[in-house]
Amino acid sequence: MDLESVHQRYARCSRCPLHRGRTRIVLGEGNPASPLMFVGEGPGADEDRQGRPFVGRAGQLLSRMLEAAEIPRAEIFITNIVKCRPPGNRTPQDEEMATCITILREQFVAIRPKLIVTLGSAPTRALIDPAARITRVRGQWVERKGVRMMPTFHPAYLLRNPEAKREAWIDFQAIRDAYREVLSASR
Repeated sequence: MDLESVHQRYARCSRCPLHRGRTRIVLGEGNPASPLMFVGEGPGADEDRQGRPFVGRAGQLLSRMLEAAEIPRAEIFITNIVKCRPPGNRTPQDEEMATCITILREQFVAIRPKLIVTLGSAPTRALIDPAARITRVRGQWVERKGVRMMPTFHPAYLLRNPEAKREAWIDFQAIRDAYREVLSASR
C-alpha cells in the first residue's frame, strides 16, 4: 500500500477519543520515498488548524535545525505518534499512542525508512522502549528490524530548555551523517 492510500484510509479516523477535539487530522508530510523519518509526539494548536506537522514555534525550530544540519525538510517525512491534538497540548496517553501506532506502522510500510528520529519521550517510549527516559537515551542509535532509530529532544523541550540545544545539535550532526551515508549507499 502506498502512502497516499494510507492517508486516504485514515483521513476521517475516529478510532480514539482524540478525534472529537480536533479541527484537522495531521497524518504527516514530506517525501514518501525518504529514507529518513521524524516522529514527534502529537499536533499542537497550529498543526491542528493547518493539518500539517511541526508548523508552530517548535516546528520552526525543527526547520532551522534541519537547515543547519543540511537536511532539506522537503526531502524527509515528518509525522507524529498521535495524529490528533491532545487536549491542552498534553503528552499523548499510552492508549492513544497504542491506537494511532497502527497508522504509523502503515506509514512505515509505505515509506520504508532506513532511519527514524523520535522527537521527545512519547514516540521514544512507543517505538524504542516503554521504560526509556529521553534524557538518558537521547543521541544513541538503536536498531529494530534493520531500521536505525535515534531518540532526541523534542523542539518544544528545547524552546523551554535552551541549554539542551547543544546536545540536540550533536544528535542532529549524527543524524545528518547517517542520512548522508544512507543516501550514498543507495546511489
